[in-house]
Amino acid sequence: MQTDLDIVISGGGIAGLAAACVFGQAGFSVLCVDPAPPVTTRDGAGSDLRTTAFLQPAQALLDRAGVWDRLAPHAAALQIMRIVDAGGVDPRPRLTREFNAADLSDLPFGWNLPNWLLRREFLARIDELPNVEFRAGTAAKGLFTRTDEARVSLSDGETARARLVIAADGRNSRLREAAGIPVKTTRYGQKALAFAVTHPIPHNNVSTEIHRSGGPFTLVPLPDHDGHPSSAVVWMEDGPEVMRLAALSEPEFQEEMNRRSCELFGPLTLASRRTTWPIISQVAERMSGERLALIAEAAHVVPPIGAQGLNMSLGDLRVLHDLAVSAPDTLGSRMMLDQFHAARHKEVRARVAGIDMLNRASQMHSQPLRDLRAAGLSAIYGMAPVRKMMMQMGLGTRG
Repeated sequence: MQTDLDIVISGGGIAGLAAACVFGQAGFSVLCVDPAPPVTTRDGAGSDLRTTAFLQPAQALLDRAGVWDRLAPHAAALQIMRIVDAGGVDPRPRLTREFNAADLSDLPFGWNLPNWLLRREFLARIDELPNVEFRAGTAAKGLFTRTDEARVSLSDGETARARLVIAADGRNSRLREAAGIPVKTTRYGQKALAFAVTHPIPHNNVSTEIHRSGGPFTLVPLPDHDGHPSSAVVWMEDGPEVMRLAALSEPEFQEEMNRRSCELFGPLTLASRRTTWPIISQVAERMSGERLALIAEAAHVVPPIGAQGLNMSLGDLRVLHDLAVSAPDTLGSRMMLDQFHAARHKEVRARVAGIDMLNRASQMHSQPLRDLRAAGLSAIYGMAPVRKMMMQMGLGTRG
């Protein structure tokens, strides 16, 4: 059986579901497939306990797609980005710097939401769009392209014919591999723990990165949980240390995380299970092929620093959407996809390089290098024009 469509999306993660909503709202016929049914409850088996901070440009895109009204009641605003250096001899804060969104606009830097909830609300929006189908339990197995169309063979035996195929199928993208597009991968020997906590001191919409060694310990605001202030935590460390922490009993783990958090919000209480994730950087040599666009982790992977990962992905999606709606007749053409690659690849490479540098600085174990890192942070913060430029670049409002 063969189905004719405007767009086939491989991958039903956050980026793939967002793409289905964005292009569906724009009037294109869309099929989105993923081999694994999405987990849409907080405590479900396999639930993604990470969170995503949607920065201002990403929020605007989701608003246009008719999704934001669903997300807003569950979102925690990120008004202040706080960076704490606890890299002294004693594991206590020795330098704190705050970057306030009020210095740039009337809006917060962004809004934080749990990934499992995002899947739930994106799927609910897809159900409202008659021109969009999400097919769980179905994988894109193969890709055949020619100048005027693409054919995607699916694991359910169907072949989908489309003008444009979007690979949103992750860092090990099958479609990217089928198109013969190579990637450059950097490994840091790091992993990350992701979990949620409650704490007695309100976060007041402050996102906090605490740097010592191994990687940042980041607390990102969440709505209250069971009547208590709550935050999502991403704790990056060298791989063996993460595995040691993950194996600790809950009381032992809470003791370790409270020491690492410097108890800035008082004693933290674990409020979810712990999950672990590998940390790499990765960039595809190209972000397009014949009738194929790479977005999100199929195109680029970065460590979870500065809320850049999914916001870069939605930057891909925003450019692809604008090209498609400005000239619908050219959807999936070589001209359109060359424009997409040219608009995104240089910026993506620059951001990956910048985040790589920040991650290596945060990973430092040597005391003299940690001292140098603290001095650099203090110098950047002390120069108002540089501080403002860094905030604009972090938001994605400056290339």
